[in-house]
Amino acid sequence: MTLDLPDHLMLQVKQRALQQGRPIKELVADYIRQGPHGAALPQPSKREVLEVDAEGLPLFRPDPRLKRHPIDVATALRLEQETLMQEDHQRAGLSA
Repeated sequence: MTLDLPDHLMLQVKQRALQQGRPIKELVADYIRQGPHGAALPQPSKREVLEVDAEGLPLFRPDPRLKRHPIDVATALRLEQETLMQEDHQRAGLSA
């Protein structure tokens, strides 16, 4: 099924799905199950709000109050590879 939603509404759906770490399909299905007068979902706090750029990709803005620890590209790639390997092991039912 295809839904033709206004751009501003679709942007809100994408942001909420990113905030909740859920697929858009699942989020929309929950909204439909609630019906037009369903309970309003709690609004995220200011720190949880994500921005979405013109292409619909998330923009993560760091909290200026938090201490940052910059990492180099090699470290970021290593961490990404380790995470992907852990996910692969979990999907395969193997211990990490």
